[in-house]
Amino acid sequence: MKKAIVLGATGGVGNPLVAELVQRGVSTVAFGRSQAKLEALAEELGRPQCLTLAAGDAFKSEDIVKAAAGVDVIFHSANIPYHEMEARLLPLGEAVMQAAEQLGAKVVVVDGIYPYGRRTVDKATEDHPKMPHTRKGKVRHAYEQLILSPRWSKARPLIVRLPDYYGPSAQASYLSVTMEAIAAGKPTAFIGNMTIPREYVYLPDAARMIVQIASRDESYGQNWHIPGPALISGRDLVRIAQQASGKRKAVIPLGKISLSLFGLFNPVMKEVVEMLYLTEEPFVLSGEKYEQAFGPIRWTPHEQAIAATIRSLMEKRQGL
Repeated sequence: MKKAIVLGATGGVGNPLVAELVQRGVSTVAFGRSQAKLEALAEELGRPQCLTLAAGDAFKSEDIVKAAAGVDVIFHSANIPYHEMEARLLPLGEAVMQAAEQLGAKVVVVDGIYPYGRRTVDKATEDHPKMPHTRKGKVRHAYEQLILSPRWSKARPLIVRLPDYYGPSAQASYLSVTMEAIAAGKPTAFIGNMTIPREYVYLPDAARMIVQIASRDESYGQNWHIPGPALISGRDLVRIAQQASGKRKAVIPLGKISLSLFGLFNPVMKEVVEMLYLTEEPFVLSGEKYEQAFGPIRWTPHEQAIAATIRSLMEKRQGL
């Protein structure tokens, strides 16, 4: 991989992907809507010589093609607001794949676990059947079919699947609001059950694994799992975060009734309700395929990763 572009470069997954690529010395184009946010990302990374910035709209294939001239790999981490997913996800995927087809490029699409539906095994491999029973799961399944469609003759896509995640750059995860409030020393809420251990991945770890997968030609045309380390409950996660912040304010779990009430005023909270089953029946990803291809996975332990996330969020607040 000599040159790559990251769509959604200033987002939760895009930010650490850009950092990982730059660290490896890959010529990298950071692509996003906001020039100001792109400039802030470049400043955060020390304005490396191998990084260039391109402002544009990922819904317009012509913008992607213009910014991605000469790239080997397109990392598609651009996200859709939760409450707009059903209407806008497939048009976004179509635009990205049209651009990749025109460029004859490889495409690494970052996605989640919604298409699988309910858990049927302790740890799901990439062969786990996709039986989505939610609206979001069904649209995500259609998204996969679009990405991996045989109608693309020149583009070479793969899909990486992450569980819920956290990290200094996280913006759209269930945990992001909770982490930011703890870092600020404010009372907050936790979405879903706090006692059942669940899978989370630290975004810098995920970025390292994603780039590793993308670097091998044989990876394309497939699904790949990006698992997290040992499962952890919300209660333990909050305890570690509060220890790192040095502040202990109330953290209230939000269940179906609470979220439904919030949903009367907040469209995002309204859309979370149908996915709450994942907090009661955690879906856990197997890393067996990754380990067979690339060797043992190196994770940052949750204790270190959560503390690093809180410290980073606190530093950002102090810098405001």
